[in-house]
Amino acid sequence: MFVANENSGNLGEAGDVKMQSTIANSMYALQDVPGKGKGLVAIKKIFKGTRILSEEAFITIDEAVSSERLRTSICKQVEALSEHQRRAFLSMHNIHLYKNAVEQYLGIIRTNSLPAEDVGDKGAIFLEACRINHACDNNAQKSWNEKIKRHTVHTLRDIKKGEEITITYLSPLKSRKVRQKTLQERFGFTCLCRLCTLPPEQSQESDSRLEEIHRLDGVIDQLGTEGLLVSPLRTLRYFDQQVRLYDEQGREDVGFAHAFVNTAQLVIANSDLARGRIFAERAASVWKTTLGGDSAQAIKDGALAQDPSKYELYGTSMKWKTEVDEAPQGLEPSVFEDWLWRREKPIALGQLANLRSRATFPGFIDLPDENDDDPHFYESSDMVTYRPRRHWCFLGEIVDFATLHHLEMEIKDVDGGNIPMHFYTNGRGSELAPAQVQRGNTVAILDAKRHVFKFGEPGVRHENPRLIKIFPLALHKLLALKDQVQQFSTELDGIRTCHGCGKKAASLQRCSKCSSFWYCGKACQVAGWNDKGHKADCKLLKDPDLRGLFVLKWDELDNDIQFPLHAAEDS
Repeated sequence: MFVANENSGNLGEAGDVKMQSTIANSMYALQDVPGKGKGLVAIKKIFKGTRILSEEAFITIDEAVSSERLRTSICKQVEALSEHQRRAFLSMHNIHLYKNAVEQYLGIIRTNSLPAEDVGDKGAIFLEACRINHACDNNAQKSWNEKIKRHTVHTLRDIKKGEEITITYLSPLKSRKVRQKTLQERFGFTCLCRLCTLPPEQSQESDSRLEEIHRLDGVIDQLGTEGLLVSPLRTLRYFDQQVRLYDEQGREDVGFAHAFVNTAQLVIANSDLARGRIFAERAASVWKTTLGGDSAQAIKDGALAQDPSKYELYGTSMKWKTEVDEAPQGLEPSVFEDWLWRREKPIALGQLANLRSRATFPGFIDLPDENDDDPHFYESSDMVTYRPRRHWCFLGEIVDFATLHHLEMEIKDVDGGNIPMHFYTNGRGSELAPAQVQRGNTVAILDAKRHVFKFGEPGVRHENPRLIKIFPLALHKLLALKDQVQQFSTELDGIRTCHGCGKKAASLQRCSKCSSFWYCGKACQVAGWNDKGHKADCKLLKDPDLRGLFVLKWDELDNDIQFPLHAAEDS
């Protein structure tokens, strides 16, 4: 029985074979790499996005054919090689035991083969690409280019002279422990790259970012069409979080490109051509770096950036409709990113909370699931234990109610959808006064979550009576009242607006009953009371919980938030 040379763990060990690059103006050479045997090393600085290799296969295999046909095909191809090619092929690393030449050939191929088509079972041996060693923090990207029928390698970042060129043999979104185990099992070596030799604390942080990117992939996949059209804001937050994690990890690979592609498709499906164009441009730029400008992906997304309305799902929803040229100009980079990702701005000092903000007052579809750690609502330092990063409030108008074993409500949210709500408090909902539980009143639930009931549609399962309040007005009237409060209660640079006449001044008088609206004097107060509806509004605004919705610092986490809201007492 013969065993391949395993003094090195890399896939490109060349033994005594001396090789030079097939590219005349070579950027690299095959050299000894400490601890790895042979590898490709840059002999001059190579800039990010450079195509350093474009190579035809000299042995191809198709795993879809029968074992006997595969072996016959391999033997014929090896016999047809030149002496130089044959020696180079036989010198490649082989982690498989073999008893004869055919098994040796097959072992070398299964150890070293790279894809030879975009989708399918066809693989190949390449004289130089198969010499590139692995690193979990690889500085180059391998890829099959279907257009030119060649295997290409592009630099993901600048590579210094004397630095080894590396690719990854694994999915990059794996923890260090999983990567090391897989590399040992599949390739028989232990990786000692920079990422795998980080100090424990940094290694854990890196693992947490990679695992969170992978987890978000799964969450997004589960959302499916709902994530694209029903809850696009939530899905956009997931993509935003993914891109931030890629940036923190320092990875600009095909996964990074996919995040931009998916985001472009999401916003275009919701008719946002301005953002769609920008995300498609970013995707095409990453594809160009990782796979080349002639790759199918770079060409496709470049065309999408030119005319995002060509996307087949464009206009499925009109929720975010913009024209392609409506992107704002002249913004600071951070402000532009906030616009691009539809990020809510923190409430500025002196500003009141906006009840129309979907970040703080989300519709039902945008609520976090009970078993989901939505990055908008939750944060984690280790990607294992999550805690709320902020508070939020779900608003819904009572459409119907009934009490059987417990109080059940049907409530209508800001999107007009009807949602079931079941009370599993100790009193099964009896804590609420019957006078409050009336059709047309608005329910406010702090830190609400979506619950999937065993029977019936998803809804809200309510268990804590201190987290709910019912206000005696319809939801649309509550939102309109908030607009009034925003206009006539807010102070800007010491200036307020009179509710009676609309005059702006620094010396106005506050309504003594609700302490919310301001007036020039008695005449304006009478006008506001009689002509502008303050008589009804004042009664509502005397409720500290209603005022609390407006003045609470929702972005500041307070673990004890509950009704009654004490924030209004300090305003």
